[in-house]
Amino acid sequence: MASLLIWQGEMISQNNLNRLWLFKFKILTLITVFLLFSAPDSSTEGIMLNGFKIIDPLIPAYDIYPGGPPRDGIPSIDSPKFLNVKDAKFMRPSDRVLGIKLNGVAKAYPIRILNWHEIVNDRFKEDPVVISYCPLCGTGVAFSSIVSGSAKSFGVSGLLYNSDVLLHDRETESLWSQILGKAVSGPLKGTPLKKIYLFHTTWGDWKKRHGDTLVLSTITGFRRNYDRDPYDGYEKSKKIMFPVSNKDSRYHEKELIIGIEVKGKHIAFPFTEMEKASKDIIKQKFNGQDIWVSYDHSNRSALVTDPKGNPLDSLLSYWFAWIAFFPDTEVYTVFSNPEMSLKQVCEYHPV
Repeated sequence: MASLLIWQGEMISQNNLNRLWLFKFKILTLITVFLLFSAPDSSTEGIMLNGFKIIDPLIPAYDIYPGGPPRDGIPSIDSPKFLNVKDAKFMRPSDRVLGIKLNGVAKAYPIRILNWHEIVNDRFKEDPVVISYCPLCGTGVAFSSIVSGSAKSFGVSGLLYNSDVLLHDRETESLWSQILGKAVSGPLKGTPLKKIYLFHTTWGDWKKRHGDTLVLSTITGFRRNYDRDPYDGYEKSKKIMFPVSNKDSRYHEKELIIGIEVKGKHIAFPFTEMEKASKDIIKQKFNGQDIWVSYDHSNRSALVTDPKGNPLDSLLSYWFAWIAFFPDTEVYTVFSNPEMSLKQVCEYHPV
């Protein structure tokens, strides 16, 4: 819905945007339900959505929704161009970026560009990497593009699961869940993607950490107004634009959390809880793993490491998205008694 407006390049008010989102959502929901219940059994003959034939997917077929545009209607950036810090005059210190350092090369991918494209197919020297961002879930994830021994080119399928983008690879037309990090449909179904560590923070913070960083240029080959946020107001709204399989009202739907998986179990660290902690570093033992979470209030970011400072795989996302995918997650909380020690007040609780 918001994605359809991006694809068409429309300039409309926020009120009209909300009305169009709601109207389009109702229409797409009716169409999707009709297609799913009138189509043959997806476990045998399959169903068609956005030109993809979905047969016996790993996720419920009825939970896959068209987001508006057709496949590649939101165009990925396949030939990215970069600037160094001194030439990136369009960037503001407060701009959000996804930062990656790999093979000795540091790069930043501005959210203000990713909002319009969602996927960048890039290389770090000899290694092909796909950078993905879902504006609806606030999630940025990078993966190696090498799958089953060969490099894949990824695009935006135009389909969503739990409001999260489903990528597709152009070689096999398999569908890939960004948050689950694996193929959920197609010839490569069940195949995992190898995650590449990235850091979701501000441009000011990233360039301070990596003075030699490159930054993705606005010269993308597409006509987009990268000074305009097509999702303006979405982060503050409680509205979820597409159905999700699980909800939890303990936090605002768009509450930022940093989540981590340890041996098949999950824990979320809500930013509002970490705001209450008496220290910037929260030390937690979870499922046998010592976890240190460094929370940065000024940059609205968090870094998860082991006690030696080695980064651990984590995901910054909106609360609603994390709980939709991981309903059994445990949640870190801080009680407000100022006289209690950090060890006493820091707990995680099952949902």
